[in-house]
Amino acid sequence: MRFEKWQALGNDYLIVERERLPFELTAARARMLCDPHVGPGGDGVLELSPPTDPGSIADLRILNPDGSEAELSGNGAREAIMYLVRRGWTDRSQFSITTVAGEIRPTILSDTTCRVDMGRARLVSDDFPSGPDDGRGTIEAVDGLRWSFQHVKVGNPQCSIAVADRAELDALDLPAIGPAIERHASFPNRTNVSWYSELAPGRIRARIFERGVGETMSSGTGASGAAVAYVLAGGGGGSQSDRESVTVELDGGELVVDVTEDLHVDLTGWAVPVYVADASDELLAALAEAA
Repeated sequence: MRFEKWQALGNDYLIVERERLPFELTAARARMLCDPHVGPGGDGVLELSPPTDPGSIADLRILNPDGSEAELSGNGAREAIMYLVRRGWTDRSQFSITTVAGEIRPTILSDTTCRVDMGRARLVSDDFPSGPDDGRGTIEAVDGLRWSFQHVKVGNPQCSIAVADRAELDALDLPAIGPAIERHASFPNRTNVSWYSELAPGRIRARIFERGVGETMSSGTGASGAAVAYVLAGGGGGSQSDRESVTVELDGGELVVDVTEDLHVDLTGWAVPVYVADASDELLAALAEAA
């Protein structure tokens, strides 16, 4: 079984092609592959297959380390996009791929960088069914902490929380406070969580707690959710009259998120391969036995 490991700002995924797999990629097998003690390890598995939609070049399936399936991942999508180009699935600079969240449309900018049209963000969704039209709410987490948040649906659900400054942001213990928010009753499908603070006009720092993963060095959809929340709160770089450009600083590097007046989101960043490998016979046997 051939696979590649890729990373984007420290967010690492294993990439497999469905037609090369000797078995179905189940939740149990995804958990084993992502476990660094018994498998190659990663923040998730990206499974690529021939397109079901003739207008797309591939279908992308995203599995988290806990075996759950994600609708979309901004970093994972960029890794899959750059993989498709390098492996010769297309020679075009603009194309589309299909995810559970729908179609996304990348533009290749260099050998390592692309801009991804993530579609229009939504403030009302089934992921926050009790939420008002503006997607704003408050939530009580551990130790009596109470947070005001902005719900944003960018392919997957985001709970974005503004804090006063970088010092407060850096002091947060995400592994302690993240799980209670991810699994709060307000979010029946669980949620991704981002905390952010403004560094300068049009520049924010964000920390991410991903659904089914935990704290990560970066997240494309998390950065997008934080940028949308920031713009809705009146922030932005204002590179164009109808568009706010937000640079999001994450532990793994920077992403640029462009947000239009109608909340259309473009995400720009890099993704690179780490290694190419073949699974050992022993790992294949263990994967075959997994439920």
